[in-house]
Amino acid sequence: MAYTTINKSSDYFNTKLYTGNATDDTAITGVGFTPSFLWGKNRTDATNHYFIDAVRGVTKEINSNNSDAEGTDATLIKSFDSDGFTLGNGSLNQSSKDFVTWNWKANGQGSANSDGSINTTYTSANTTSGFSISTVTLSGSGNQTFGHGLGVTPSLIIFKCTSHAESWKVYHSSLSSPESKYLQLNTTDEAGNASNIWGAGMTSSTVGVKVGTIGTAGQDYVAYCFAEKKGFSKFGSYTGNGNADGSFVYTGFKPAFVLGKNATVAGQHWFMNDNKRGINGGSNWFKADGSNAELTNLVNCDLLSNGFKLRNNNDIFNDSGETFIYMAFAEALLVGNNNVPANAR
Repeated sequence: MAYTTINKSSDYFNTKLYTGNATDDTAITGVGFTPSFLWGKNRTDATNHYFIDAVRGVTKEINSNNSDAEGTDATLIKSFDSDGFTLGNGSLNQSSKDFVTWNWKANGQGSANSDGSINTTYTSANTTSGFSISTVTLSGSGNQTFGHGLGVTPSLIIFKCTSHAESWKVYHSSLSSPESKYLQLNTTDEAGNASNIWGAGMTSSTVGVKVGTIGTAGQDYVAYCFAEKKGFSKFGSYTGNGNADGSFVYTGFKPAFVLGKNATVAGQHWFMNDNKRGINGGSNWFKADGSNAELTNLVNCDLLSNGFKLRNNNDIFNDSGETFIYMAFAEALLVGNNNVPANAR
């Protein structure tokens, strides 16, 4: 039997729902850990998605739905706390509005990492869950590397310039020739192709980039790096069948969160589902590249004990013959460890 080193998935990833009250210093509890990375969205209204992390600091935000440089807003999040976070009275705490945050645990602010040809300003890594955050100022030209701190090769990297406006870049190991392919989190574009955009590729210690192609020397960047962990996370691909009785995607656990994208056809949105909203996770979804409020027009997938099944023939989720990439995190383990049996049913 396969085993996982993670006893409880929600110790490292958790979705938290709340209703805003516009009151400064409002504590939101029940996350289950101190977040290092929070992705937040107003469910009620059309607003930006907010990326906030402990490495850049809680007053710094970037938005998955646009290419803007990092902004400073002290009214969003005041602090990351032992069981959640404290809100300001800003855009993530509007009165009577419903909100969702997706929370990951790394290792606080972290410290500088000297792996690679460029030192990171900070790297915050959780090697148990396979998640890290690195901030770096690019230098030189051509193939360069910087550390991610995971100890294993990442499967997914979400990369954004914070010092000036520049589209997001996403590395996904399931793409063919992944060192030369990229997706953009803020657009509906298909996977782009640029020769060795990720430099010489990824290793167990470093992220590869081709400075001058993926980024600009002298500019600041943040990299959210994810490595697959059995029973907790999965970064893969599936082929759509264009049928309401859609493809089943095996993850090895019951998903708590799924982010996916059609990688081969332009014009299709990034879709987001989780286990806290809607019927079986599939009827309430977001466009990661759009500012839309929560969408309830389509039931797109069922979250099952060992994966997710597409329930819609819409091209966003299940275009026939097209390749979709995804990232998924567990609600319940299908595998167990030596001390804790599997609890997915």
